[in-house]
Amino acid sequence: MRAILSQRPLRFVFAANVISMLGSGMNSAAVAWYILEATHSEKALGTFAVLQTIPAMLMLPFTGVLIDREDRRRLVMWLDAVRAVIIVIVAILAFRHRVQIWQLYLMNTLVAAGFWMFWPTITALIQELTPEGQFVQSNTFLLSGVQGGWLIAGAIVGFMYNHIGLGGVLLIDVSTYVVSFLCYFAVRKGRHVVPRPDELRTDLLAAESQFQRFWRELREGLHFLRDHRAVVLLGISWALFLGAMVTGVVTTPSLSERIFHAGAVGYGWLNAGWGTGAFLSALYTPAVIASLGGRRSVAFSMAIIAACVICAPISHWLAAAIGLYGIMGSARGIGGIAMNTSLMEMVPPHLMGRVQNAFYFFGTFLQLVLALAVGAVAHRVSLVAAFAILACVYMLSFIAASWPVETAVEAEKVVAMK
Repeated sequence: MRAILSQRPLRFVFAANVISMLGSGMNSAAVAWYILEATHSEKALGTFAVLQTIPAMLMLPFTGVLIDREDRRRLVMWLDAVRAVIIVIVAILAFRHRVQIWQLYLMNTLVAAGFWMFWPTITALIQELTPEGQFVQSNTFLLSGVQGGWLIAGAIVGFMYNHIGLGGVLLIDVSTYVVSFLCYFAVRKGRHVVPRPDELRTDLLAAESQFQRFWRELREGLHFLRDHRAVVLLGISWALFLGAMVTGVVTTPSLSERIFHAGAVGYGWLNAGWGTGAFLSALYTPAVIASLGGRRSVAFSMAIIAACVICAPISHWLAAAIGLYGIMGSARGIGGIAMNTSLMEMVPPHLMGRVQNAFYFFGTFLQLVLALAVGAVAHRVSLVAAFAILACVYMLSFIAASWPVETAVEAEKVVAMK
């Protein structure tokens, strides 16, 4: 752990994520609660979640090439700056009591476009900056920083929302983007791009047009996946997990409102439970991964989340549900770190953006389907049935992570490529 913290660039990246996630967590919770209060409909929350997928479906097939070709630090800085400008405009409207639901939908769609490009970029940047053999520690710090921000956000967002309203929460989010931008600015100087093997073949590059080069690089990522079954299965598990986790924005506010009648404060406590579990998981995740291995850690985590999702809406007390969310957050921490670490170990740095984006594309498509289905089921059938759908998706993630595969052979292929 000390070796990771001794790396100045990584310290600034981790600090940026703690601060950025504080604002993003408060933003997401406050906007979701505002929409539920204004519409009293889980279908509206389903629409809120669906709109996050539209830019991803359009961008993800192509942005992986950009992530692998450009300076990843500068891409993150641009994403922070643009999202801050969008949110501050809506914050002004909220302070003037002129904000409308469609404006929140639009803000959410534009910010989601940045989000879906941000996470593949930051993961690739972490892989680039981390010394060989220290990916578990690096991902542990990354996720603990992310969840630390969400933990603080979850603990205070319900109370803050009741006192400063939507506009105040959005303004806090803007300020965290500013601080995050400055942290990334301090990571390093100049333009840095991960070298690719084909860069030595200048004769071939000179004969290619930009269009030909783009499609060749896109095919490289697909060819890598075709030849590495272990990476594909891990990616499928990741995509299923991602789709179910993000769709939780549809069910968690209603759990607080309809089951426990606890309002925004109860919603904040549920988020705090999840964040606490995920943050504390950083203390024992390296030991779990060392004991079980990467893929088994992922499978173990997905099974635990599925069981907790089934139990959450039928628990009789808010405290019990908060405890279940804490266990889910802990499993999310272990699973997320194990997934990222395994991908970093199996995927060459110059392909990381393209490979990740293939799985994010599948995950966002699943989110699109789930958000519509879960929102409709929660509104017309029952909240318990909606939670059961999410539990089934987590179980499918468990199966994908548990599926037997010749990992040793594939690991040798990746080492040879590096």
